[in-house]
Amino acid sequence: MKKYKIILLFVTAIVFTGCSEFLDRQSKTTMNDGNYWTSENNLRLFANGFYPNYFVGYNSAWGVDYAPLRGYYFSDDVTSTGKQSGFETTAPASRASTSESPSMLITYAGPSWNFAYVRKSNLFLERIDGMKDKYITSEAYQHWSAVARFFRGYEYHRLVSVFGNVPYYDKVVGDTELDLLFKDRDDRAMVMDKVYDDFVYVMANMRTADGNNQYLNRYIAASFISRFMLFEGTWQKYHLNNNDKAKKYLELAVSAANYVMSSGKFTFTSDFRSLFGSQDLASNKEVIMYRHYDAALTITHHVASYSNITESQNPGPNLSLIKSFICKDGKPYKLSTVANADQLDIPNLLVTRDPRFEATFWKAPRKESATLLYACKFIDRAGPTYAGGTYPSMYGSNTNTNDAPVIRLAEVVLNWLEAKAELATMGGAAVSQSDIDASINAIRNRPLDATAIANGVTKTAPLLLSALPNDPDRDPDVPALIWEIRRERRMEFIFEHTRLLDIKRWKKINYMRGSANPDNLLGPWVNFPVEFTEWLVAAKVGKLQVKKADGTVVTYSGTNAANMVGYYIPENISDRDAFTDRVYLAPLGNTQISQYTDKGYTLTQNPGWAN
Repeated sequence: MKKYKIILLFVTAIVFTGCSEFLDRQSKTTMNDGNYWTSENNLRLFANGFYPNYFVGYNSAWGVDYAPLRGYYFSDDVTSTGKQSGFETTAPASRASTSESPSMLITYAGPSWNFAYVRKSNLFLERIDGMKDKYITSEAYQHWSAVARFFRGYEYHRLVSVFGNVPYYDKVVGDTELDLLFKDRDDRAMVMDKVYDDFVYVMANMRTADGNNQYLNRYIAASFISRFMLFEGTWQKYHLNNNDKAKKYLELAVSAANYVMSSGKFTFTSDFRSLFGSQDLASNKEVIMYRHYDAALTITHHVASYSNITESQNPGPNLSLIKSFICKDGKPYKLSTVANADQLDIPNLLVTRDPRFEATFWKAPRKESATLLYACKFIDRAGPTYAGGTYPSMYGSNTNTNDAPVIRLAEVVLNWLEAKAELATMGGAAVSQSDIDASINAIRNRPLDATAIANGVTKTAPLLLSALPNDPDRDPDVPALIWEIRRERRMEFIFEHTRLLDIKRWKKINYMRGSANPDNLLGPWVNFPVEFTEWLVAAKVGKLQVKKADGTVVTYSGTNAANMVGYYIPENISDRDAFTDRVYLAPLGNTQISQYTDKGYTLTQNPGWAN
């Protein structure tokens, strides 16, 4: 696949950019738009050009967009020193881009106002249509049409998640078709109905196998479809009160996930840490699609370096996230009977919480984290042992080679379960214990690796419908089962793609307010005289602070070391600027609105963003 990507970069840059000035030039090679579309292999090469944008994995080199840890760091899970980064306060001058390089708006976890990939997928579909019955078989036609429609649906999901209403195009638009080029935004329900149709086609026509699991197939596509349809279904329910649309999308989420789960091809046989730090995920049965890295081919990344306990993490995991972790008896800490469940220092958390805590975080406070809790999830167990010495290239700089899980079974089963639980609130069948066993309890029953066992970690007790925890911290408008499903997602996907998008679709952006959620502005409980004496120094006088259980704040004076025990307060911390519900959707650029006006058309701004 790597050599295909290299060839494709040349092909797309020279032949398929979509710029008329390129296409009008005399070809200097034998490849051009007139003779390229003559074989299935060339379709495969063109399709590979979508992969870096949609199956990003750990990105590459120093790239951060859509990469876990390095790209997804804006949510209620994490806290920085100083003032917390905020949402936009005004509409930008411009929001447009035509680049095909992966790029994301961090505070929206999605793309800018860019329709390059919409055009690319439509061009792909038109060229495939021209090959039917002449250069490819009917079966190949159906498969590659499904591939193109999947990518179109993927891009529209991203655009809708950021902007809501967007103009929908199902054809390549010519330069003179001004009424189409400058049409206003279509209603998101209309757009997502088109996406729904594309995904139904994908589920019926994409091949179940097309090479190894680095190449798109129906199982991979179905896994993503379960994600996209869950997002839109819950958005329709919680934001628009449109239960009919919500049911439609959620039912497809369930059926797509069920297609993967019932195949028997994937199962939970891997410990948690190995999903992210392994040098080769080819045989991992939980990983549905992965991205392989290879130093010999200079295909590397830097995500592991920022998990090696030496590189800084700002922001870092906060107390709100810590408190969300279930205890090993399957109960939230306020209800747990596990000894010391209410002691929120790192060493105690490692042995009282779900194993994912120990697999995700370092075993002691680290100054490299803004909150002193350091995430080492995206590196193998050996990597951090080089701290204080010289890291091998696989653990340092931008030469990391651990494989990235692009999508995995845990997400599919949690998408499936949440969609079923949401449907049950709208008249659908109730979730059963067997549903819980096939999802949450299957995840909790993952094997533990030797390090976890040596550290005293044990598996978490199963979730029982007959004894659902009634978490005293549960939002009153969220049923107990859905609350526990949401908790499971939070533990499972820390620093991955989900958290900001989850709280947006649930209409819970209020979780981002430190004023409403003071635990957002704290780190773990730290006994500085015992755990972290290196900060009991003159340089920290007047700066180092802890918050006691009763809310009292203690500042280090140089003579009160024994009293420096409590929840760590990151230095100079303050809450992010106030925001309103308008931040659920991104504003369009003023330049783009003016360009429409100059042509005699109207581009509608999102609510609340008019300047």
